[in-house]
Amino acid sequence: MHEIKCPHCGQTFTIDEAGYADIVQQVRNAEFQQELHERLERADEDQKKALELAEAKAASELQKAASSKDAEIQELKAKLEAGSMQQKLAVTEALATIEKERETLAIELAQAKQEKQSAVELAEAKALAELQKAAAAKDSEIQELKAKLDSIDTAKKLELAEALATVEKERDELKSGLEKVELEKQLAEKSLKDKYETQIKDREEQIERLRDLKAKLSTKMVGETLEQHCEIEFNKIRATAFPRAYFEKDNDARTGSKGDYIFRDSDEAGTEIVSIMFEMKNENDTTATKHRNEDFLKELDKDRTEKGCEYAVLVSLLEPENEYYNTGIVDISHRYPKMYVIRPQFFIQMITLLRNAALNSLKYKTELALVKAQNIDITNFENELDAFKSAFGKNYDLASRRFQTAIDEIDKSIDHLQKTRDALLGTNRNLRLANDKAQDVTIKKLTKGNPTMAQKFAELEPGKSSEDE
Repeated sequence: MHEIKCPHCGQTFTIDEAGYADIVQQVRNAEFQQELHERLERADEDQKKALELAEAKAASELQKAASSKDAEIQELKAKLEAGSMQQKLAVTEALATIEKERETLAIELAQAKQEKQSAVELAEAKALAELQKAAAAKDSEIQELKAKLDSIDTAKKLELAEALATVEKERDELKSGLEKVELEKQLAEKSLKDKYETQIKDREEQIERLRDLKAKLSTKMVGETLEQHCEIEFNKIRATAFPRAYFEKDNDARTGSKGDYIFRDSDEAGTEIVSIMFEMKNENDTTATKHRNEDFLKELDKDRTEKGCEYAVLVSLLEPENEYYNTGIVDISHRYPKMYVIRPQFFIQMITLLRNAALNSLKYKTELALVKAQNIDITNFENELDAFKSAFGKNYDLASRRFQTAIDEIDKSIDHLQKTRDALLGTNRNLRLANDKAQDVTIKKLTKGNPTMAQKFAELEPGKSSEDE
């Protein structure tokens, strides 16, 4: 038997071994569940802190990597834009050379004319001044001789006449020399004028031929279409300049429209270097309605996007008098991305320029591909982190449900203990009442109303007294 003291009322009561063992087991289970609950809470807090730390560290590393890659991408973009600008400037300078030569020649001609005119005028003025001076001197001398001739005798007159003839002859020679100088000046001016006029005429004819080439097909295109011309020109150099290139007509009209030709070139590893969507427009192909280059740009940009090409080029003979398109390669990327308008004579040069620019940027494309792969790795890491979070959440939810089940069981045990306590308290109350009743029992009360029992107890009293004595 075991005595148990109630912690609430302080009363002590006795229970048997089985009841005591059951209560001890219940108390141990409650302590175990309490300790388990506390350990689960600590483990949950530790797990949350570790997860938050891992998330913060991963976010920091991702932010650092993203910032680094953004800086590299911006640097690569700046290099690509710088390279593109240099190429545009080189093309513009190359196309403007002939105009600069013409302007230089015109300036040189004007300067030469001015210098020649100044030199001739100076020489003429100098020669004229000398001749006039000499003539004046001779005239003065002749007048003096005439005066002397009048005052001397006949012999002297003859001598003076001879001297006069000599002076007049020298004067005539001087006049003849002056006329010769004047003639030489005129001949030199005419020769210089003819020379520069011939050069100017040649330059004008050359410029006119260039303008003709910008506005019309070459002589080899007589009887051919613009598309045939471009295809023939490309096939001439395909084997040597573009051995791995693809240049064929665009026959895919599934999207409702198509371009004329698609050019694609790749390296030895099969990596695409550059791709171009070409559209050819010839004024001769039109009817009375005259089209403009602007009419075809939007559709060309759509074809480039649908066929996955990097660049779009309009090879056009439209608007032959428009100097904007006659200057050479016209970049209209401000309207549509990576789009150009050219005349047929720049067809091969355009492909070469874009291909060479793409070769220079291939290394950057490779680096960008590596960056994208790293970004994919980061994305995979984030996905794996999300998967871990999801799995951890499921495990946590399961543990939480089981924990709640344990708490419910503990509550049930507590309720059972409470009922047992109430039952024990009720038993104690009954035992106390029974004890009070037992203590209150006397022979007088037991024999009250029972004469027979009273007599029996009365008879036993003297004997009890004797025995006591």
